[in-house]
Amino acid sequence: MNWDEFSDWGKKAAEWAQDYHLTVGERPVRAQTEPGDILNALPAHPPEKGEAIEDIFRDFEQIVMPGITHWQHPRFFAYFNANASAPSVLAEFLTSAIAPQCMLWQTSPAATEMETRMMEWLRDALDLPVEFAGVIQDSASSATLAAVLTMREKATKWQGNSQGLFGQKPLRVYCSSEVHTSVDRAIWVAGFGQDNLVRIPVQGDWRGMDPEALEAAILSDLDSGYQPSGVILCVGGTGTGATDPVDRCLEVARKYNLYTHVDAAWAGSAMICPEYRHYWPGIDQADSIVFNPHKWLGVQFDCCAHFLKNPDDLVRTLAISPEYLKTHGKDGIINYSEWSVPLGRRFRALKLWFVIRNYGLEGLRERLRNHVNWSVALHDRLGAEPDFQIVTPPMWSLWTFRYAPAGATDLDELNLRLVNAINDDGRIYLTQTRVDGDMVIRFQAGQFETTEQDVMMAYDVITEIARRLRHA
Repeated sequence: MNWDEFSDWGKKAAEWAQDYHLTVGERPVRAQTEPGDILNALPAHPPEKGEAIEDIFRDFEQIVMPGITHWQHPRFFAYFNANASAPSVLAEFLTSAIAPQCMLWQTSPAATEMETRMMEWLRDALDLPVEFAGVIQDSASSATLAAVLTMREKATKWQGNSQGLFGQKPLRVYCSSEVHTSVDRAIWVAGFGQDNLVRIPVQGDWRGMDPEALEAAILSDLDSGYQPSGVILCVGGTGTGATDPVDRCLEVARKYNLYTHVDAAWAGSAMICPEYRHYWPGIDQADSIVFNPHKWLGVQFDCCAHFLKNPDDLVRTLAISPEYLKTHGKDGIINYSEWSVPLGRRFRALKLWFVIRNYGLEGLRERLRNHVNWSVALHDRLGAEPDFQIVTPPMWSLWTFRYAPAGATDLDELNLRLVNAINDDGRIYLTQTRVDGDMVIRFQAGQFETTEQDVMMAYDVITEIARRLRHA
């Protein structure tokens, strides 16, 4: 394809995308293909000669699309949504067209300066103190890794990068059993070792970390010759929405001078609504906070907001500046490549700018509040059914349940069959998790275009398929 042909195909792609989003609710939510179907439909070897775009586009529709699980489906109630609102898709199209590599201020000043301003907008929307500075990472996993690396450097008096961890006291990091597995990976990559990630028991309806147990673990490690280095807190965990008592845990961490990171990858978006901020009291005392606008604010994946009370600690941990990456003759610039593990950086701030301007904070708040209210209403309705048990209460729009009809024996097996049957049916998409060892089913509402009718439809699908299984 030549550029003088591009506009025709760009128009076709735009029309296809519009039709897809307007009709995606008519498709099964989860891909209905079997393992190997797509692989076997693709030629084993690349073509020697170029092929027509018409043929490629046709094969995209016939080969690729049947194997897509539709994350933009209004009845995608699994995992956490990776949303793609219309203004975000448009901004991503423009970003793709200009294709800047935004590693340094000089490689695209607009990208750097817009990133600075957008992170200030998000900081203010969450009512964080002005001393917090922000950077856009690709995902919460990367932000957590950056925080863990900073924990390592501070605990080793900034010698970890140069000397490694050989000969050091074993470094310890503390978290609850409800944190995302990205924390485990960060511990591996940073060289701490899995055995030095200390799991603290949880308690209460929020399934949050026990602060007294946290302090006891720190004191025990100090007595045993370990070096406590950091605490990772959870606000809105993936399994059940688990949320640590932020203020009490941060108080313990400060007492022992430990670096703190708060993972609010999903639920952080809800903090643009003042009525939900009681879930993270004392957040202003954290050293590092992360949330993903791509999960609940309609900003296309990937876009992760990482806030730092003292960004100099992160820059000291990650910055490396060979001569070819220096910007001479300019003062007061920020090179965000020094704030993240990858050197290369995409222009992610543009889609934030488009989305926030197009919807406004109040428009975004309305969507979030609707999702929470509709999900709670579904919870109440299903909870009134005698064959169903609510296992964990709503945390924002996430809660878990269990099908437990009278006389059923193996409830784990029954609930796994239920969630598989629901997803094979195709009208809605749910996922499972475990709570205190028991298999349960998750529900969360967060797709940007979902409606109250879509959420309430889940009641009909769940109860219909459950009873069909019971009487099979």
